[in-house]
Amino acid sequence: MSADRIALKGLRARGRHGVLPAERELGQEFVVDATLFLDTAPAAATDDLTRTVHYGELAEALVKVVEGEPVQLVETLAQRLADVCLAYEPVLAVEVSVHKPAAPIPLPFDDVIVTIERSRP
Repeated sequence: MSADRIALKGLRARGRHGVLPAERELGQEFVVDATLFLDTAPAAATDDLTRTVHYGELAEALVKVVEGEPVQLVETLAQRLADVCLAYEPVLAVEVSVHKPAAPIPLPFDDVIVTIERSRP
């Protein structure tokens, strides 16, 4: 795998994911970090956006998933986000973290984060 990376950190979107009915009804903010692993040399050599990943389009696609069909588990949401990243042809692997800072935990905490790594078969 290439050592080149494109990272999108702190992407915020409102979603209705969770096990509890209130989470589904009211929704909450989710924060997404995605690091794409790819070879950026072809894009750099040609200065051609079509040979890399347009991170603006990626951000829009990821937000659409977060704002879309609710799931119970953050793990499921992370997998769906990883699938979006891997759909870009140059991407060899991805690391996705989904933060749920308003998770319904009745104790003081900073964040809940699920991080997954996925690669092309």
